[in-house]
Amino acid sequence: MAQDTTAVGSVKKKSYTKNTFEGNYIIDNQTVMVPIKGTLEFDIQHRFGSTEKGTQDLFGIFASANMMLGASYVPIKDLQIGFGATNERMQVDVNIKYAILKQTKDGSMPVSVTYFGNMAADTRKKDNTTLFVTTSDRFSYFYQLIVARKISEKLSVQVSPSISHFNNLEGYLNDAGQVMPILKNDNVSIAASGRYKISDGTAIIANYDQPITQNPANNPHPNISFGIEMKTSGHDFEIFFGNYSSLIPQNNNVYNQNDFKKRQFLIGFNISRLWNF
Repeated sequence: MAQDTTAVGSVKKKSYTKNTFEGNYIIDNQTVMVPIKGTLEFDIQHRFGSTEKGTQDLFGIFASANMMLGASYVPIKDLQIGFGATNERMQVDVNIKYAILKQTKDGSMPVSVTYFGNMAADTRKKDNTTLFVTTSDRFSYFYQLIVARKISEKLSVQVSPSISHFNNLEGYLNDAGQVMPILKNDNVSIAASGRYKISDGTAIIANYDQPITQNPANNPHPNISFGIEMKTSGHDFEIFFGNYSSLIPQNNNVYNQNDFKKRQFLIGFNISRLWNF
């Protein structure tokens, strides 16, 4: 009995790496992180216009902008559900995030792996400017697997392959009267993100997003972005420059036409507020 008791007592509980990233977002991408159970988060995301016109529109600040309001909650351990609404195409989305694997301190699991997915709906009124024939034409979907590693207390990196799907996309009629596609319904992309802490509450952040699927026309441009993140106990604030202007990830991965080679950058920021219940 004494030997059995000793054997049970010697089993060690796994110790997981904490704070691979500070919050849910790293510029235009989700991070591998899922907050603790009972966390309610409210998010404000904003993207100004392109800076290419310089002082004419104060580097895009006076240009048309996209904004998104969102909220998420963690009802059970490792599972987050969320909702968002943006003025771009009057879209709303529901999303889910689940931590599949977590990096351990002893190295037995070298990376963290999280799944993120969403379903977005275009709620604009049906008219001559929209492509809606049936209700399903309004929907698009995004599926992403996020693989991350905290390399040191200062440096964290992640890679995120994704698939974007649109039920209905713009086409054109050829000479034979056939509808020809401009974009493919399914598009594959990959993103790489990193964070380097320069103090306890401040970090340099960067993203690179590369579309992979080749479309018949209007191939999306890649995104390169970099900025500063500032973290407190209940807030996370990011301000950055980048090429992406949309706030629904599948829109960026399929439609982005901002080209960093032409200085088509824009200023953006993310604000998150967290409560624990």
